[in-house]
Amino acid sequence: MKKQLKVLFIGTYVPKECGIATFTFDLLNSVSGMHDDIHCEVIALNDPSETYNYPDEVVFQIERNKLEDYHRAADFINQSDADIVCLQHEFGLFWGNAGDYIFTLLSGINKHVITTLHTVIKEPQPEYRASTEKLIQYSEKLVVMSQTAVDMLKEVYNVPDEKIEVVFHGLPDYPFNNCSKYKRMLNLKGSPLILTFGLLSPNKGIESMLEALPAVVSQYPDLTYLILGATHPVVKKHSGEIYREYLMKRVSELGLENNVVFHDKFVEKEELCNYILASDIYASPYLSREQIVSGALTYAIGMGKAIVSTPYWYAQEMLSDNRGILVDFGDKDGFKNSLLYLLENPDECNNMRKKAYDFGRKMTWKNIGKEYNAVFAKTLKNYNTYPRIQNRFNFLPDQLPEVKLDYLKLLTDDVGIMQHTNLGVPARHYGYSADDIGRGLVALIQLIDSQEKTEELWKLITTYMSFLEHAQTGSGHFHNFMNYRREFLDEKGSEDTIGRAIYGLGYVVSCPYMSKNIRTLAHTLISKSKTQMEKLSYPRAKAYTMCGLYEMLRAGVDVNDFEDTFVSRRDAVKSIDALVDRDTFESIFVNHADFLVDLYETNHKEGWNWFEPTVTYSNAKLSESLILAYNYTKNRTYRRVGLATLDFLTEIQWKG
Repeated sequence: MKKQLKVLFIGTYVPKECGIATFTFDLLNSVSGMHDDIHCEVIALNDPSETYNYPDEVVFQIERNKLEDYHRAADFINQSDADIVCLQHEFGLFWGNAGDYIFTLLSGINKHVITTLHTVIKEPQPEYRASTEKLIQYSEKLVVMSQTAVDMLKEVYNVPDEKIEVVFHGLPDYPFNNCSKYKRMLNLKGSPLILTFGLLSPNKGIESMLEALPAVVSQYPDLTYLILGATHPVVKKHSGEIYREYLMKRVSELGLENNVVFHDKFVEKEELCNYILASDIYASPYLSREQIVSGALTYAIGMGKAIVSTPYWYAQEMLSDNRGILVDFGDKDGFKNSLLYLLENPDECNNMRKKAYDFGRKMTWKNIGKEYNAVFAKTLKNYNTYPRIQNRFNFLPDQLPEVKLDYLKLLTDDVGIMQHTNLGVPARHYGYSADDIGRGLVALIQLIDSQEKTEELWKLITTYMSFLEHAQTGSGHFHNFMNYRREFLDEKGSEDTIGRAIYGLGYVVSCPYMSKNIRTLAHTLISKSKTQMEKLSYPRAKAYTMCGLYEMLRAGVDVNDFEDTFVSRRDAVKSIDALVDRDTFESIFVNHADFLVDLYETNHKEGWNWFEPTVTYSNAKLSESLILAYNYTKNRTYRRVGLATLDFLTEIQWKG
């Protein structure tokens, strides 16, 4: 079974009326539409007290002014089975100083991070430079949409070539058409139509176009200039409709009431495309040179429009080779002359349109999806299988005390962890238990967030690993109990002992900060227990085993990750042949999950949503294992049963 690639996008998302929300939606669909083995989900960013009826792919929401939401999102991501986090970044999307709230999330996740930069600042203020440099540090790949952005990243921020990928802004794929069909569709006149669209703000520079129009209208009196788009919500919040009212007043003063039309609304993509296709000329009179990307200009290029634009960075690059006309910022005469040239020379205008259209073919969303998938694949191939972990379980760490290991160290000698104490003093009479050793490994691995932390816990981890290696029998069982004289007291432990040992070993295999030798040893021990895992019959043993296998499967571990490591063991084949492949472990994992679902279907009834007729011990582990199975396989039955049983357990056991 081929592993499904799972990508988690972070950004604003539809139905929010926002350019990046639309971009994220289109990008997700272009990526997931390429192959059945790609699954995409979204963490959506909301403004304060804002809610939306999001589609199913939105699995988590961040109220972007609440720092604790970023903490919770990091914890959610770590618990998910996403392979890659694809962050859509613009400083204004995130709260804090220069959008630094996002680093609370990025510093706490254990996934590969690929960041799409919608803004790159050439001469940043100190806080924006610091924020950009931190973003670069947390990202394994940076995706930009122009060569200009590449040059700035290299020259201003010293980003190496291999960290940067150029993938153009995407656009919908339409055939090259004349405008008449779409003008009729929109009940527009058949006369020349000039279009500017996008969220309205003073930086749009619409006044430059208005000042240019009287001389153009005098020769083309039936010309229409359509200004399409609602006022930018941030602008509207701070200054209302002052800019739109100013423009409307200027239209009246210039006598352009019959030629200039304002459509004050956020249009859906299909309607927007119809307006673009209906237009003869697209005008982009931005006032700021520091515009590194423009979705509006991209759409106009890809739909084969004649374009007149100011020379902001993105326009300079996209409109080179006579794909458009560049006019200096605020140059009304330049706009006038350019518009008249295009209207008076239809053949030249059409040639320009065709050049723009042909250039745009590489920017269709289908092609952009392929390029992003190539970036994802390259990232997973070229970087460590185990991504950087800053804080594996990062749930509000500023509100939790530091974990102290003094008592665990007191209980652990050079053999393992002792089972019991007498008034806080280790009771040697009770000896050791492999059950405790497996769970101890889980606790220790969860604490590791750096190489330094690994070194601090190294002795404990290797002691516990040594115990399990010694406790494993030739048949793949594990002894459970050992007395203080280092004598095992059983021929073999219970099935639960196998499950708890695999639980701990799976965490070791998946930990990026463990040496390859230690992870190989853990994988070898798990492999040797393959037959016993397949034979398990007890629900909790299966659940513990699933939790361990999930960690290994989630991390993408397979035999070839250890092929260059020599394992010397007195009772195992000293080669890679001793290791079991990923597909076999996946099969065991799914079979155990199906068993638990069948058990639930057999025993649950009205008022009793449980796997068995009684509730006994380690109960939540049964529900947890099915929730993890859903995370890995996306089988909704696993989620349904996992959550139903967990709700039932909480209801009957939790007294608040």
